[in-house]
Amino acid sequence: MVAVAVDTPERILDAALVEFGGRGYEATSLDALAASLGVRKQTILYWFPSKEAVLQAVIERSAGELAEAMQAALEGAGEGFERIEAVVRSVFRLAARRPELLGLLRESARLGPPAATWMTVALDPLVQRASSFLEAEMDAGRMRRHDPRLLLLAIYSTVIGMVTEVEVLRALGEEPSARSLVRRRADVLALLRSALLIDDDSGADRPSTASS
Repeated sequence: MVAVAVDTPERILDAALVEFGGRGYEATSLDALAASLGVRKQTILYWFPSKEAVLQAVIERSAGELAEAMQAALEGAGEGFERIEAVVRSVFRLAARRPELLGLLRESARLGPPAATWMTVALDPLVQRASSFLEAEMDAGRMRRHDPRLLLLAIYSTVIGMVTEVEVLRALGEEPSARSLVRRRADVLALLRSALLIDDDSGADRPSTASS
């Protein structure tokens, strides 16, 4: 009985992630969320005082999962553009394996404050590290000079936009194939490589600027 009780908040957040990231926050009532879990709405309210509190909790947990996935991808990456490539690959893996997670990112941005603010604050440590990396690459002359935060926003918009296209196809009943995901990922990486790398003529055919 204790194990079930302890697991209840996580089950609620799992279900909320699927519903909010798929159907949307406004289209999901607590009654519908409770029905999907097979519990009463009062059970949800016992753990979370409101629907907005559920949203905040699922955003914070999802941001942590996203940061962990990216950190895991970076641990095996080399230097320079390899690190950007590793992050892009990790996002596309999430698109295939956990589409609801990226759906929540999109939904948080659409909702605006306070949801977008919660997501921004939760991801800020990751953004700070990424900004420092880009600044160092620019200072070393390996990447074109841009405002790091504006560059991160552009990269985010490009990658999430491409993943969103995949989700639109899925919503229309067309399940993206592994080949289509690889093709879209290759398109994103080619675009980023062309936009970022200074020595693009010699590096265009290479997956990264690092030597093995």
